[in-house]
Amino acid sequence: MTADLMHRWAEGWSVSRGTEAPVPTRWGLRIEVGAENQLRRHLLLDPQEQGVRELVASIDEPLTWLKSHVEPSELAPWLPAGWAEDEPGWLMAVDVAPAAVAVPDGYRLTSESRDGTTYVRILTSDGALAARGQYGYVGDHGTVDQISTEPDHRRRGLGSVVMNALANKAYELGASTSVLGATIEGRALYESLGWKVHAPLAGFVYKR
Repeated sequence: MTADLMHRWAEGWSVSRGTEAPVPTRWGLRIEVGAENQLRRHLLLDPQEQGVRELVASIDEPLTWLKSHVEPSELAPWLPAGWAEDEPGWLMAVDVAPAAVAVPDGYRLTSESRDGTTYVRILTSDGALAARGQYGYVGDHGTVDQISTEPDHRRRGLGSVVMNALANKAYELGASTSVLGATIEGRALYESLGWKVHAPLAGFVYKR
């Protein structure tokens, strides 16, 4: 089940980020990202020592990432010098259901969809960005992505508003499951909204 959630996360993430669809490999999936801070990422769906060592031995381009649904301490001994560990993360999922959206006074909610991704933004009365998030939709599932609240607007419930607005869009689209990769900062918010942790997320980047 966890490997399936990883696959769903990857599919929705690639839609959200506007990349090509994940490509199956011997080790799992590969996504050609082409971003300033990330050249590509390999998602290991069944990480085994020999396979991981073979994969990293073939990698010579900086900003190549590895992601897998295991503790970082499991992957770390198999990686040679040049790989740096990312911050802790978790693979989370939730059954899609409609949610109440109550925008605080002084803010307004905007939403737009294009190319399979819905973008939700909360703006101040003068049009400044206060919080944002997006949802990459694929068939009966999707990935919540890029959730953030600007420092001056935190602790006002805006993150919950964004998440609930995205949940309503997922429900409208007919998705049954939503997936995300949580950071330390985001996990508590997602758990308060009913999301469940299914696995840790190990992340490593090659920096040569």
